Amino acid sequence: MTDLKEFRSQTRDWLEENCPAEMRVAMVREKDACWGGKNWVFQSEAQKTWLELMAAKGWTAPSWPKQYGGGDLSRAEAKVLGQEMERINARPPLHSFGIWMLGPALLKFGSEEQKLKYLPEICRGEIRWCQGYSEPNAGSDLAALATKAEDKGDHFLVNGQKIWTSYADQADWIFCLVRTDASGKKQEGVSFLLFDMQTPGVSTKPIKLISGNSPFCETFFVDVKVPKENLVGELNKGWTITKYLLTHEREMIGDQTKTKSLSQEIADMGITVGPVLQAKICEFEIDDWAFDQTMNRMLAEAKAGASLGAKSSMLKYYGTELNKRRYELLMDASGHDGLQWEGANSNDGELARLWLRTKGNSIEGGTSEIMLNIIAKHILQMPGA
Repeated sequence: MTDLKEFRSQTRDWLEENCPAEMRVAMVREKDACWGGKNWVFQSEAQKTWLELMAAKGWTAPSWPKQYGGGDLSRAEAKVLGQEMERINARPPLHSFGIWMLGPALLKFGSEEQKLKYLPEICRGEIRWCQGYSEPNAGSDLAALATKAEDKGDHFLVNGQKIWTSYADQADWIFCLVRTDASGKKQEGVSFLLFDMQTPGVSTKPIKLISGNSPFCETFFVDVKVPKENLVGELNKGWTITKYLLTHEREMIGDQTKTKSLSQEIADMGITVGPVLQAKICEFEIDDWAFDQTMNRMLAEAKAGASLGAKSSMLKYYGTELNKRRYELLMDASGHDGLQWEGANSNDGELARLWLRTKGNSIEGGTSEIMLNIIAKHILQMPGA
């Protein structure tokens, strides 16, 4: 405990000295979140400095080993770091599918060469990844994927299509599920590949959403050559990696962490709400607190060596439903002002667009209906599920 107190004191001092004032202000636009990568344009010098300082400490991925660019912090130390960042409202220095999803999969299944090549780049924000999972005919039934990779000796030749590929048009590399054997069960012929989005034959087409934004893309592969060394794990054994990565994706989607409470956010908007809406907000905040404690408990169990498994579906389901409720209440509190779609007064309809975007939370990463089926079968063990 003495060591942990000393770590907290040192961390607090370092954050106070190094976190720019601009990085202690709540994010209001999508570009306020730093995604990094070769094509990322920093929104300010403060955003760039904050990423560089945190990456140098290994604190963009604080619990990863130092040799892979992480901070090598214990679970308790990583929790303290998070608490101290929250105390000063410090923004995350980096948003990254590489940290949230691919990194854990590489740490468990990647070769030493792959870990040393990709993980430090991820931690420094030098490479931005997208996820090639869903296909037009393989969404909820992901194992039905048809994108194929043919063995051509020293490389694979990839042909097919992915859909709902988040930020594919801005990503540097993709981690992609491909079919390498169609002779047996669907899950037994899947492999996990990594390749550069600038490889000849790769193209993307943004999908415009109801919010007016286009974070998702269709992604096409036509005779894409992928070196054999970019195969993660064993050939035809990618389904094991897929399931492991999905637990981290669902945990990430479910963890809609906010630095401010809903009531504080509404107060900061200068809005006074009546007693009926205030009661709904209080009910939400109780549920949000309970979910946060459940999330902390499950993450502590996972870091202690327990597998999240089907529990990730529970986190994903409830976390996304909570996020939808949050924005419903923000829209209720804002009244007709929240419906503004354009203009400086509404930041070009930021709230309305975010509210509409939350509708996709219960679809991406597995629909709420699929999550409930998994919960019924594997957690509640209901007969017939």
